[in-house]
Amino acid sequence: MDRFSFLNAAHTEFFAQLYDQYLENPDSVEPSWRGFFQGFDFGMATYNGENPVVQAQEGASGTVDTSLISEKLLKEFNVIKLIDAYRTRGHLFTRTNPVHKRRTYSPTLDIENFGLSKADLSTVFDAAKVIKIAPCSLADILGHLDKIYCQSIGVEYMYIRNPNDIQWIQNKIGHNDNQPNFSPDEKRSILDKLNQAVSFENFLHTKYVGQKRFSLEGGESIIPAIDALIEMAAEKGVEQFVMGMAHRGRLNVLANIFGKSTQDIFSEFDGKDYNDQEYFDGDVKYHLGLTAQKTTKTGKTININLAPNPSHLETVGAVIEGITRAKQDKYFPDDFSKVLPIAVHGDAAIAGQGLLYEIIQMSQLDGYKTGGTIHIVINNQVGFTTNYLDARSSTYCTDVAKVTLSPVLHVNADDAEAVVHVMSFALDFRMHFGRDVFVDLLGYRKYGHNEGDEPRFTQPILYKIIAKHKNPRDIYAEKLLAEGIIDVNYVKGLEVIYKSGLEVNLEESRKKELTIITPFMQNEWQGFAKAGITQMLKNVDTSYPKEGLTAVANAICNLPSDKKFISKIQKLINDRKTMFFETNKLDWAMAEHLAYGSLLQEGYDVRISGQDVERGTFSHRHAVVKVEDSEEEVILINNLEGKKGKFNIYNSLLSEYGVLGFDYGYALANPKSLTIWEAQFGDFSNGAQIMIDQYISCGEDKWNNQNGIVLLLPHGYEGQGAEHSSGRMERFLQLCARQNMYVADCSTPANFFHLLRRQMKTNFRKPLIVFTPKSLLRDPRVVSSIEELEKGSFQETFDDETVNKADVKTLVFCTGKFYYDITAEREINGRKDVAVVRIEQLFPLPIEQLKVIISNYPNVDDYVWAQEEPKNMGAYSYMLMNFDLVKWRLASLRASSASASGSYTRSKNRHAKAIKIVFDKNFVR
Repeated sequence: MDRFSFLNAAHTEFFAQLYDQYLENPDSVEPSWRGFFQGFDFGMATYNGENPVVQAQEGASGTVDTSLISEKLLKEFNVIKLIDAYRTRGHLFTRTNPVHKRRTYSPTLDIENFGLSKADLSTVFDAAKVIKIAPCSLADILGHLDKIYCQSIGVEYMYIRNPNDIQWIQNKIGHNDNQPNFSPDEKRSILDKLNQAVSFENFLHTKYVGQKRFSLEGGESIIPAIDALIEMAAEKGVEQFVMGMAHRGRLNVLANIFGKSTQDIFSEFDGKDYNDQEYFDGDVKYHLGLTAQKTTKTGKTININLAPNPSHLETVGAVIEGITRAKQDKYFPDDFSKVLPIAVHGDAAIAGQGLLYEIIQMSQLDGYKTGGTIHIVINNQVGFTTNYLDARSSTYCTDVAKVTLSPVLHVNADDAEAVVHVMSFALDFRMHFGRDVFVDLLGYRKYGHNEGDEPRFTQPILYKIIAKHKNPRDIYAEKLLAEGIIDVNYVKGLEVIYKSGLEVNLEESRKKELTIITPFMQNEWQGFAKAGITQMLKNVDTSYPKEGLTAVANAICNLPSDKKFISKIQKLINDRKTMFFETNKLDWAMAEHLAYGSLLQEGYDVRISGQDVERGTFSHRHAVVKVEDSEEEVILINNLEGKKGKFNIYNSLLSEYGVLGFDYGYALANPKSLTIWEAQFGDFSNGAQIMIDQYISCGEDKWNNQNGIVLLLPHGYEGQGAEHSSGRMERFLQLCARQNMYVADCSTPANFFHLLRRQMKTNFRKPLIVFTPKSLLRDPRVVSSIEELEKGSFQETFDDETVNKADVKTLVFCTGKFYYDITAEREINGRKDVAVVRIEQLFPLPIEQLKVIISNYPNVDDYVWAQEEPKNMGAYSYMLMNFDLVKWRLASLRASSASASGSYTRSKNRHAKAIKIVFDKNFVR
């Protein structure tokens, strides 16, 4: 059968109309017809000047010889397939690796694999129009494709699903065949920054032999790249930059991008003590951050931030996204493009650390998006001692980019102009689409993992190559010398000037006795002071007038009359109204909402995020209610008249690590926002343990950064098993020291209200860890009055006001829900000789208050610390170390490996035994 016989089935008029429709709008016709018309356009337009529709129909009817048509058309289609292969797979055949031969991929891009031969090289093909050039020979087409896709830059983008995005990228990289086109002045500027990068590392290598600095050598071209990125972005309206990176190259970036005083860097190398003895222990020099004001070459003033980070790779990526979003919400809520996050990764880390997947998944979510991040990989092609072939299963370390259909540009780090060129693409893509883009900077690591390491133990062949390899500055200088842009003495002159400045600063630094560390983002923390234990334990006025509380109640107790809600929501909101305006018995959720509303009225922002926080895991919060017919979201508290702050609440993706990192960054950048992360259950917070250990508990001690992040961790033993009982109080208390955080376990709605308000009302910020209730959310005993909110303040302890203190023989100390379990048992047994004291704040422990309470009980001979957690968990070990005012005994479960039993019956029995120990000191578990 003739291959064109299918055309006989199409009516001539229909065929012509369809073709006219195609000419007017190719996307309006069915894809297979569109492909057919494209093929004939390309393959037939130059033959005999005939209309391809006419020729095709004549071929189908047998009036002309179709063999010639078929051969010409087939070749055109083959060239199109070749072009498509370069677009899809050209990145596999680039010259992007400065020290390795590329792996072999097949099929190759050889023309023979596409039904073409060398005999076709001189044939003119109309398919050239596909790459936006006039019809030309196959040889010329190949030349263009090689320049665009297979030289120092490889581009991955064909997996993107939006044809308009693909077309934008193709137009962008098609300009000048994706080749740099810099002026002589711009080239000299690139060389100047390269010289700074190279000379800085050389200077440190000679002055501090063998000291760890995690040298940038092999990836120095990132310095002119970031410099150019910042300059270009400022011209496009970006006003603030937030950058995160690991240790490799960090000192170089601090010195040559952020303008950190090299005197301070040298003092850190010399190991001097810090000028702050009370609040700050410091961190290694390649973990420190900096904020700076910088003036661009065209006179624009910009704010640049490099976030501090620990050695736990990729953690800072989540933090900078939170910082960025906080700045966007605060300064540019209508134009997120004005704050640009830049995340610098290592190749092993970006491929191996799962946190990045969480961050990428956040990037387009309403509560976490930042208008696109520029990701830059300093690709050493080795992770510590591990070869890249052992470090990932994917082809590239950047393959996570495909999750969000982000383009990736792979670039040879030795080609400085290409590196700067791809930054222009990355910036334009981010500014145009508001999405992430990745740059994979393929270089090498001149030394081992650190300067004292021996890389030849594990990569002897690679390091023979590296030892003979010229640095990027010298490679580029040779290029510019050949172009006549510089002379032979130009680089030497740059080096002498730069190193002379370093020498002067080295001498000056050695005249100073102490190292000064400038806190990160000081500009955001004006008016806040450092605080020690004494300040943390001072009473803070958190009272709030009844009129204000009433205004909040009116907002959250009335559904819009023009919208329909399910009956359960209507009842819930009516119950809120009843408890405030009639019974004066406020439950936990009501007190929480009133705390938020009061802060909003005072001008503070409130941000809450976490899994299912809008409704609440236990269906208690309902900060967002849904219209029954449309699922329109209604946030009642936003109806609060006169509110000065902004309220935002977001259900997060199913992530702890990434989301808590984000919210930590948010709180770091906006101390006037009550920033809350709530775990679905407190047990799940250990999914974010690195953020807790490396940032929340010690960020102030290491980096001089205050942070007011609040963690709400549902906690309580109620027979729900080992993963739904414990917020792991013991782990947080183990981290408590000096003045690093607050840890609380409240037992009343009013105290929770005042605790949240205190977090904003102080002139300092500390992380606040709150173990929140589950069953108590609806317990009729757990209510507070409006007056307790109106007139009170946060109570670190509650004495027992229900007993005659002279009759008390046993004094029990406990926290949280266990108070209600113990007092219920006391009532059943009629034990008037037992008093129960609640410690609402575990850290800092209110020792002076406890002394006073103990003194109120003159006849006690039995002191008890009671907890529902096993002996090796909960607050027991912490109290052993910190509560020595009296000799006390323990009432708890036995030590256990799991936090709770999976059997409800067993859990209930064990819980009862722990309570029995409270009342019977001779009871044996």
